Amino acid sequence: MTNASQTNSKNKVRYAVIGLGWIAQETVLPAFADAENSELVALFSEDEIKRQELSEKYGVPAFTYEEYEAFLRSGAVDAVYIALPNHLHCEYTVKAANAGVHILCEKPMAVTEQECEQMIRAAQENNVKLMIAYRLHFDKANMQAVEIVKSGKLGEPRVFNSLFSQQVAEGNVRLEPISNGGGTVYDMGIYCINATRYLFQDEPTEVVAFCANNGEKRFEEVDEMTSAILRFPGDKLATFTSSFGVAPVSTLQILGTKGNLRMDSAYSYQGELKQQITIDNQTEEKSYPAGDQFAAEIVYFSDCVLTGKDPEPSGEEGLADVRIIRAIIASAQTGKPVQLDEFREQARPAAEQVIQRPASEEQPDLIHAADPSGKS
Repeated sequence: MTNASQTNSKNKVRYAVIGLGWIAQETVLPAFADAENSELVALFSEDEIKRQELSEKYGVPAFTYEEYEAFLRSGAVDAVYIALPNHLHCEYTVKAANAGVHILCEKPMAVTEQECEQMIRAAQENNVKLMIAYRLHFDKANMQAVEIVKSGKLGEPRVFNSLFSQQVAEGNVRLEPISNGGGTVYDMGIYCINATRYLFQDEPTEVVAFCANNGEKRFEEVDEMTSAILRFPGDKLATFTSSFGVAPVSTLQILGTKGNLRMDSAYSYQGELKQQITIDNQTEEKSYPAGDQFAAEIVYFSDCVLTGKDPEPSGEEGLADVRIIRAIIASAQTGKPVQLDEFREQARPAAEQVIQRPASEEQPDLIHAADPSGKS
């Protein structure tokens, strides 16, 4: 079983990155340069060119997925960063847990609640840490928004609204069928869902949703866009729209009885996140650098591994969002509201979790990968 005493002599947590698609190449692999308590030791991909070129670039061995379980049991790794397509998260998490290796898994945690519960159970039974990669839980702009809402400056929070959109090119993994975790809600709506939960500090009780589709070939198996309304205790309402077919936008707004807070580039990991607070017709604007949010989450998770602390965002946090996603999909398919059972969590993100690392200056050349818009 891996524990803090078995990490390498530099007291760094040794990571293998599983899956070398766009997000791994653009953000995860470069992040290790600014994650002082973490070390990249291996890469996994089914693509021989990726293995060869990225192994050379980062100076670590690269393996096929067939070699995954043997490597996990080799004693050469303490943790995995899973950056695979959504429908593979559960399988590769459970394999790591069963080998006594800690898991940092990209969101969405999995496709179904049952898969999430299987992942949580595997981690618990094998006494390993499981964290879901909600990078904004360590972002200063978003966590400051949490503190502002909690402070009462806006009065009682009543309304949340968010838009998150981009153009996604035909053939991108995000356009996989919903049964594989494709579509706008798993990919983009999850940010809106997570934000409304940490800003309202509560769990929704009911959802209603609608999907729309402009008929383009790329949207044959998924929604072009989805709009959802979430009812929260105290009759608070949250609405969001996620889309793969319009110009990129990333905004949120929370309105209270005394004022409102708006964020632009709310979910971004590049550039600046802008915050606008209006109370009694007086508007204050602030801007926060995004920094390297991926380095921040890796540093945090490594600290949990080294100290034995339970991570937030936990597996339960991942499950909380997936059950809402499933309810939204069910409502859109049936045209009816869906009631949610009571769900209570142990912890929520707060300003104490903020970790800031400088933005990476590297713009890596992508190898057999492209961003969602198709730019390689």
